Amino acid sequence: MNVLVVEDEPLITSFLERGLRSEGYAVTSVDRGDVALDAFSATQPDMVVLDVMLPGIDGFDVLAAIRASDPGVPVILLTARGEIADRVRGLDLGATDYMLKPFAFAELTARIRAHTRPAHQTATGDARVLEAGGLRLDLLTREADAGGEDIPLSAREFALLAYLMRHPGQVLSRSQILNGVWGYTFDPRSNLVDVYIGYLRRKLGAAGAAIETVRGMGYRLSRRT
Repeated sequence: MNVLVVEDEPLITSFLERGLRSEGYAVTSVDRGDVALDAFSATQPDMVVLDVMLPGIDGFDVLAAIRASDPGVPVILLTARGEIADRVRGLDLGATDYMLKPFAFAELTARIRAHTRPAHQTATGDARVLEAGGLRLDLLTREADAGGEDIPLSAREFALLAYLMRHPGQVLSRSQILNGVWGYTFDPRSNLVDVYIGYLRRKLGAAGAAIETVRGMGYRLSRRT
Protein backbone atom coordinates (compact mmCIF):
# COMPACT_ATOMS: atom_id res chain seq x y z
CA MET A 1 0.00 0.00 0.00
CA ASN A 2 1.30 3.44 -0.92
CA VAL A 3 1.06 6.30 1.59
CA LEU A 4 1.55 9.93 0.59
CA VAL A 5 3.01 11.96 3.46
CA VAL A 6 2.68 15.75 3.16
CA GLU A 7 4.67 17.34 5.98
CA ASP A 8 7.13 20.26 6.02
CA GLU A 9 8.92 19.44 9.29
CA PRO A 10 11.95 17.29 8.31
CA LEU A 11 12.16 15.44 11.65
CA ILE A 12 8.51 14.43 11.53
CA THR A 13 8.81 13.44 7.87
CA SER A 14 11.85 11.26 8.59
CA PHE A 15 10.10 9.70 11.59
CA LEU A 16 7.02 8.89 9.52
CA GLU A 17 9.00 7.53 6.58
CA ARG A 18 11.06 5.18 8.75
CA GLY A 19 8.09 4.03 10.78
CA LEU A 20 5.73 3.45 7.87
CA ARG A 21 8.34 1.62 5.81
CA SER A 22 9.11 -0.62 8.78
CA GLU A 23 5.39 -1.50 8.78
CA GLY A 24 5.62 -2.52 5.11
CA TYR A 25 4.14 0.58 3.46
CA ALA A 26 5.54 2.27 0.37
CA VAL A 27 5.99 5.96 1.18
CA THR A 28 6.12 9.08 -0.97
CA SER A 29 6.79 12.31 0.91
CA VAL A 30 6.65 15.98 -0.09
CA ASP A 31 7.01 19.16 1.96
CA ARG A 32 4.82 21.67 0.11
CA GLY A 33 1.11 21.86 -0.47
CA ASP A 34 1.33 22.75 -4.15
CA VAL A 35 3.79 19.90 -4.79
CA ALA A 36 1.46 17.53 -2.93
CA LEU A 37 -1.18 17.81 -5.62
CA ASP A 38 1.28 16.76 -8.34
CA ALA A 39 2.50 13.89 -6.15
CA PHE A 40 -1.07 12.77 -5.54
CA SER A 41 -1.81 12.66 -9.25
CA ALA A 42 1.44 10.85 -10.01
CA THR A 43 1.30 8.19 -7.29
CA GLN A 44 -2.46 7.65 -6.77
CA PRO A 45 -1.88 6.76 -3.10
CA ASP A 46 -4.05 4.47 -1.00
CA MET A 47 -3.76 6.83 2.00
CA VAL A 48 -2.75 10.45 2.55
CA VAL A 49 -1.24 11.74 5.79
CA LEU A 50 -1.56 15.51 5.47
CA ASP A 51 -0.23 18.31 7.64
CA VAL A 52 -2.41 21.42 7.83
CA MET A 53 0.29 24.10 8.08
CA LEU A 54 2.22 23.93 4.80
CA PRO A 55 4.13 26.30 2.51
CA GLY A 56 2.68 26.86 -0.94
CA ILE A 57 -0.96 26.16 -0.16
CA ASP A 58 -2.21 24.93 3.19
CA GLY A 59 -3.50 21.47 4.01
CA PHE A 60 -7.14 22.52 3.86
CA ASP A 61 -6.72 23.63 0.23
CA VAL A 62 -4.83 20.43 -0.57
CA LEU A 63 -7.64 18.39 0.98
CA ALA A 64 -10.29 20.26 -0.99
CA ALA A 65 -8.40 19.63 -4.25
CA ILE A 66 -7.93 15.94 -3.43
CA ARG A 67 -11.62 15.56 -2.68
CA ALA A 68 -12.52 17.22 -5.97
CA SER A 69 -10.63 14.51 -7.86
CA ASP A 70 -10.99 11.53 -5.53
CA PRO A 71 -13.81 11.47 -2.97
CA GLY A 72 -12.84 8.06 -1.58
CA VAL A 73 -9.14 8.04 -0.68
CA PRO A 74 -8.65 8.21 3.12
CA VAL A 75 -6.99 11.41 4.35
CA ILE A 76 -5.69 11.82 7.91
CA LEU A 77 -4.96 15.42 8.88
CA LEU A 78 -2.05 16.18 11.21
CA THR A 79 -1.92 19.50 13.00
CA ALA A 80 -0.72 21.30 16.09
CA ARG A 81 -3.97 23.29 16.01
CA GLY A 82 -6.41 22.16 18.65
CA GLU A 83 -9.25 24.57 17.94
CA ILE A 84 -12.61 22.94 17.34
CA ALA A 85 -13.26 25.27 14.39
CA ASP A 86 -10.18 23.92 12.58
CA ARG A 87 -11.21 20.32 13.21
CA VAL A 88 -14.73 21.02 12.00
CA ARG A 89 -13.40 22.71 8.87
CA GLY A 90 -11.15 19.75 8.06
CA LEU A 91 -13.93 17.21 8.56
CA ASP A 92 -16.37 19.32 6.53
CA LEU A 93 -13.86 19.40 3.69
CA GLY A 94 -13.78 15.61 3.68
CA ALA A 95 -10.99 14.55 6.04
CA THR A 96 -11.35 10.93 7.10
CA ASP A 97 -9.68 11.48 10.45
CA TYR A 98 -7.83 14.11 12.47
CA MET A 99 -4.80 13.77 14.76
CA LEU A 100 -3.23 16.45 16.93
CA LYS A 101 0.54 16.79 17.29
CA PRO A 102 2.34 15.34 19.12
CA PHE A 103 0.88 11.93 18.37
CA ALA A 104 1.83 8.32 19.02
CA PHE A 105 3.03 6.50 15.91
CA ALA A 106 1.24 3.33 17.05
CA GLU A 107 -2.06 5.22 17.08
CA LEU A 108 -1.44 6.66 13.62
CA THR A 109 -0.75 3.22 12.11
CA ALA A 110 -3.82 1.82 13.89
CA ARG A 111 -5.95 4.49 12.25
CA ILE A 112 -4.34 3.86 8.86
CA ARG A 113 -5.20 0.17 9.12
CA ALA A 114 -8.72 0.92 10.27
CA HIS A 115 -9.40 3.34 7.40
CA THR A 116 -7.88 1.14 4.69
CA ARG A 117 -9.41 -2.22 5.58
CA PRO A 118 -11.11 -3.98 2.64
CA ALA A 119 -14.65 -2.86 1.94
CA HIS A 120 -15.95 -6.41 2.48
CA GLN A 121 -14.48 -6.62 5.99
CA THR A 122 -17.01 -6.35 8.82
CA ALA A 123 -16.95 -3.48 11.27
CA THR A 124 -15.66 -5.88 13.94
CA GLY A 125 -12.96 -7.36 11.73
CA ASP A 126 -9.31 -7.64 12.72
CA ALA A 127 -8.42 -4.22 11.30
CA ARG A 128 -10.60 -2.57 13.93
CA VAL A 129 -10.49 -4.85 16.98
CA LEU A 130 -7.43 -6.27 18.73
CA GLU A 131 -7.81 -9.24 21.06
CA ALA A 132 -4.95 -10.75 23.06
CA GLY A 133 -4.12 -11.76 26.62
CA GLY A 134 -7.75 -11.64 27.71
CA LEU A 135 -8.00 -8.03 26.51
CA ARG A 136 -10.08 -6.45 23.76
CA LEU A 137 -9.32 -3.10 22.14
CA ASP A 138 -11.50 -1.28 19.62
CA LEU A 139 -9.24 0.99 17.59
CA LEU A 140 -12.02 3.22 16.29
CA THR A 141 -14.28 3.69 19.31
CA ARG A 142 -11.20 3.80 21.59
CA GLU A 143 -12.81 1.32 24.01
CA ALA A 144 -10.79 -1.15 26.08
CA ASP A 145 -12.26 -4.25 27.69
CA ALA A 146 -10.65 -6.61 30.20
CA GLY A 147 -12.66 -9.67 31.14
CA GLY A 148 -15.91 -7.95 30.20
CA GLU A 149 -15.13 -4.80 32.18
CA ASP A 150 -14.69 -1.44 30.43
CA ILE A 151 -11.29 0.13 31.19
CA PRO A 152 -10.85 3.93 30.80
CA LEU A 153 -7.44 4.69 29.27
CA SER A 154 -5.62 7.90 28.39
CA ALA A 155 -4.58 8.34 24.76
CA ARG A 156 -0.98 7.30 25.53
CA GLU A 157 -2.05 4.31 27.63
CA PHE A 158 -4.32 3.23 24.78
CA ALA A 159 -1.49 3.52 22.24
CA LEU A 160 0.87 1.54 24.49
CA LEU A 161 -1.65 -1.26 25.03
CA ALA A 162 -2.40 -1.39 21.29
CA TYR A 163 1.33 -1.73 20.56
CA LEU A 164 1.68 -4.61 23.03
CA MET A 165 -1.43 -6.32 21.68
CA ARG A 166 -0.13 -6.26 18.13
CA HIS A 167 2.86 -8.30 19.32
CA PRO A 168 1.37 -10.91 21.69
CA GLY A 169 3.93 -13.28 23.17
CA GLN A 170 6.83 -11.22 21.81
CA VAL A 171 9.40 -9.74 24.16
CA LEU A 172 9.62 -6.01 23.38
CA SER A 173 12.57 -3.99 24.60
CA ARG A 174 12.07 -0.58 26.17
CA SER A 175 13.76 0.89 23.09
CA GLN A 176 11.24 -0.76 20.75
CA ILE A 177 8.29 0.39 22.85
CA LEU A 178 9.57 3.94 23.24
CA ASN A 179 10.13 4.28 19.50
CA GLY A 180 6.92 2.52 18.49
CA VAL A 181 4.60 4.39 20.84
CA TRP A 182 6.31 7.74 21.44
CA GLY A 183 8.57 7.94 18.38
CA TYR A 184 11.59 8.70 20.56
CA THR A 185 15.14 7.41 20.30
CA PHE A 186 15.78 5.37 23.44
CA ASP A 187 17.37 7.16 26.37
CA PRO A 188 18.69 4.57 28.89
CA ARG A 189 18.07 7.09 31.68
CA SER A 190 14.36 7.35 30.87
CA ASN A 191 11.82 5.37 32.87
CA LEU A 192 8.89 6.55 30.73
CA VAL A 193 8.03 3.05 29.48
CA ASP A 194 8.16 1.55 32.99
CA VAL A 195 5.94 4.31 34.35
CA TYR A 196 3.25 3.77 31.70
CA ILE A 197 3.42 -0.01 32.04
CA GLY A 198 2.70 0.58 35.73
CA TYR A 199 -0.26 2.81 34.86
CA LEU A 200 -1.65 0.13 32.55
CA ARG A 201 -1.25 -2.67 35.07
CA ARG A 202 -3.10 -0.73 37.73
CA LYS A 203 -5.98 0.14 35.40
CA LEU A 204 -6.24 -3.38 34.01
CA GLY A 205 -6.42 -4.87 37.49
CA ALA A 206 -6.14 -8.67 37.42
CA ALA A 207 -5.74 -8.58 33.64
CA GLY A 208 -2.66 -6.40 34.15
CA ALA A 209 -0.77 -9.56 35.07
CA ALA A 210 -0.90 -10.38 31.34
CA ILE A 211 1.85 -7.75 30.87
CA GLU A 212 4.94 -9.66 31.95
CA THR A 213 8.32 -8.22 32.86
CA VAL A 214 11.15 -10.16 31.24
CA ARG A 215 14.14 -9.31 33.38
CA GLY A 216 16.94 -7.56 31.50
CA MET A 217 14.98 -7.60 28.23
CA GLY A 218 11.69 -5.71 28.41
CA TYR A 219 8.00 -6.56 28.46
CA ARG A 220 5.73 -9.17 26.92
CA LEU A 221 1.96 -9.42 26.61
CA SER A 222 0.99 -12.99 27.47
CA ARG A 223 -1.00 -14.92 24.87
CA ARG A 224 -3.20 -16.42 27.59
CA THR A 225 -6.93 -15.71 27.43
